[in-house]
Amino acid sequence: MSEVEEAVAVCYVVKIDDDSLGAFSSCDGLGCEFVMEQREEGGNNGFVWQLPTRIKYSNVKLSRPVTKESAKITSWIAGMARGVQRKTATIEARTLGGTVIARWSLVDVVPVRWTGPQLSADSPKVATETLELAHHGFLGRGA
Repeated sequence: MSEVEEAVAVCYVVKIDDDSLGAFSSCDGLGCEFVMEQREEGGNNGFVWQLPTRIKYSNVKLSRPVTKESAKITSWIAGMARGVQRKTATIEARTLGGTVIARWSLVDVVPVRWTGPQLSADSPKVATETLELAHHGFLGRGA
Protein backbone atom coordinates (compact mmCIF):
# COMPACT_ATOMS: atom_id res chain seq x y z
CA MET A 1 0.00 0.00 0.00
CA SER A 2 1.46 3.39 -0.94
CA GLU A 3 1.76 6.34 1.47
CA VAL A 4 -1.02 8.15 -0.39
CA GLU A 5 -3.33 5.16 -0.06
CA GLU A 6 -2.52 4.91 3.65
CA ALA A 7 -3.39 8.56 4.22
CA VAL A 8 -6.77 8.20 2.52
CA ALA A 9 -8.19 5.33 4.58
CA VAL A 10 -7.65 6.46 8.16
CA CYS A 11 -9.30 6.65 11.54
CA TYR A 12 -8.36 8.97 14.39
CA VAL A 13 -7.61 7.46 17.79
CA VAL A 14 -7.95 9.98 20.62
CA LYS A 15 -6.45 9.80 24.11
CA ILE A 16 -7.03 12.29 26.91
CA ASP A 17 -3.94 12.01 29.07
CA ASP A 18 -3.60 8.22 28.90
CA ASP A 19 -7.32 7.40 28.77
CA SER A 20 -8.50 6.34 25.31
CA LEU A 21 -11.75 7.80 23.96
CA GLY A 22 -11.58 5.37 21.06
CA ALA A 23 -11.47 5.83 17.31
CA PHE A 24 -13.22 8.57 15.35
CA SER A 25 -14.03 8.57 11.64
CA SER A 26 -13.36 12.28 11.05
CA CYS A 27 -11.16 14.99 12.51
CA ASP A 28 -11.60 18.63 11.55
CA GLY A 29 -9.97 21.86 12.73
CA LEU A 30 -6.39 20.90 13.49
CA GLY A 31 -4.58 24.14 12.82
CA CYS A 32 -3.39 27.52 13.99
CA GLU A 33 -3.31 31.09 12.77
CA PHE A 34 -0.73 33.78 13.42
CA VAL A 35 -2.41 37.10 14.15
CA MET A 36 -0.49 39.78 12.27
CA GLU A 37 -0.12 43.46 13.14
CA GLN A 38 0.73 45.94 10.41
CA ARG A 39 3.20 48.75 11.18
CA GLU A 40 4.03 51.51 8.74
CA GLU A 41 7.64 52.60 8.88
CA GLY A 42 8.14 56.36 9.08
CA GLY A 43 9.86 57.81 6.02
CA ASN A 44 9.38 54.62 4.01
CA ASN A 45 6.02 54.89 2.27
CA GLY A 46 6.50 51.81 0.13
CA PHE A 47 6.78 49.27 2.95
CA VAL A 48 4.56 47.98 5.75
CA TRP A 49 5.96 45.64 8.42
CA GLN A 50 3.94 42.46 9.06
CA LEU A 51 4.57 41.55 12.71
CA PRO A 52 3.23 38.37 14.30
CA THR A 53 1.55 39.12 17.65
CA ARG A 54 0.02 35.84 18.89
CA ILE A 55 -1.13 32.43 17.76
CA LYS A 56 -4.80 31.40 17.71
CA TYR A 57 -5.68 27.71 17.74
CA SER A 58 -8.92 26.50 16.21
CA ASN A 59 -11.18 24.03 17.97
CA VAL A 60 -10.89 20.39 16.90
CA LYS A 61 -14.08 18.51 15.97
CA LEU A 62 -14.10 14.72 16.05
CA SER A 63 -17.04 12.67 14.76
CA ARG A 64 -17.93 8.99 14.69
CA PRO A 65 -20.82 6.56 14.81
CA VAL A 66 -22.04 5.95 18.35
CA THR A 67 -20.33 2.92 19.94
CA LYS A 68 -19.87 1.50 23.42
CA GLU A 69 -16.87 3.87 23.73
CA SER A 70 -19.28 6.84 23.59
CA ALA A 71 -19.80 6.43 27.34
CA LYS A 72 -16.16 7.45 27.87
CA ILE A 73 -16.91 10.92 26.48
CA THR A 74 -19.98 11.51 28.62
CA SER A 75 -18.09 10.22 31.68
CA TRP A 76 -15.23 12.67 31.02
CA ILE A 77 -17.64 15.56 30.55
CA ALA A 78 -19.60 14.62 33.69
CA GLY A 79 -16.32 14.72 35.63
CA MET A 80 -15.83 18.32 34.50
CA ALA A 81 -18.81 19.32 36.68
CA ARG A 82 -16.53 18.87 39.72
CA GLY A 83 -14.07 21.35 38.27
CA VAL A 84 -12.36 22.01 34.97
CA GLN A 85 -9.03 20.28 34.67
CA ARG A 86 -7.12 20.89 31.47
CA LYS A 87 -5.59 17.76 30.02
CA THR A 88 -3.26 16.71 27.23
CA ALA A 89 -4.83 15.05 24.19
CA THR A 90 -3.17 12.90 21.58
CA ILE A 91 -4.77 12.40 18.20
CA GLU A 92 -3.29 9.65 16.04
CA ALA A 93 -4.16 9.21 12.38
CA ARG A 94 -4.02 5.48 11.74
CA THR A 95 -4.51 3.26 8.75
CA LEU A 96 -7.28 0.70 8.94
CA GLY A 97 -4.51 -1.79 9.73
CA GLY A 98 -3.49 0.23 12.81
CA THR A 99 -0.28 1.83 11.51
CA VAL A 100 0.20 5.36 12.87
CA ILE A 101 0.58 7.85 10.00
CA ALA A 102 0.71 11.07 12.04
CA ARG A 103 0.34 12.18 15.66
CA TRP A 104 -0.65 15.51 17.20
CA SER A 105 -0.41 16.29 20.91
CA LEU A 106 -2.58 19.14 22.17
CA VAL A 107 -1.94 21.07 25.39
CA ASP A 108 -4.55 22.23 27.93
CA VAL A 109 -7.50 20.50 26.31
CA VAL A 110 -11.08 21.06 27.50
CA PRO A 111 -14.29 19.81 25.93
CA VAL A 112 -16.30 22.64 24.34
CA ARG A 113 -19.27 20.71 23.03
CA TRP A 114 -20.59 17.20 22.63
CA THR A 115 -23.44 16.54 20.24
CA GLY A 116 -25.14 13.20 20.50
CA PRO A 117 -27.15 11.34 17.92
CA GLN A 118 -30.49 12.44 16.56
CA LEU A 119 -32.67 9.41 17.13
CA SER A 120 -35.77 8.86 15.05
CA ALA A 121 -37.62 5.68 14.15
CA ASP A 122 -38.69 7.34 10.88
CA SER A 123 -35.12 7.83 9.66
CA PRO A 124 -32.80 4.79 9.59
CA LYS A 125 -29.56 6.80 9.67
CA VAL A 126 -26.38 5.84 11.48
CA ALA A 127 -26.38 7.39 14.96
CA THR A 128 -23.35 9.72 15.17
CA GLU A 129 -21.75 11.90 17.80
CA THR A 130 -19.40 14.88 17.60
CA LEU A 131 -16.89 16.04 20.22
CA GLU A 132 -15.40 19.53 20.01
CA LEU A 133 -12.19 20.33 21.89
CA ALA A 134 -10.45 23.63 22.65
CA HIS A 135 -6.71 23.72 23.33
CA HIS A 136 -3.76 26.04 23.90
CA GLY A 137 -1.40 24.68 21.28
CA PHE A 138 0.66 21.73 20.21
CA LEU A 139 3.44 19.95 22.08
CA GLY A 140 6.76 20.19 20.28
CA ARG A 141 6.97 16.45 19.73
CA GLY A 142 4.23 13.86 19.34
CA ALA A 143 3.68 12.07 22.64
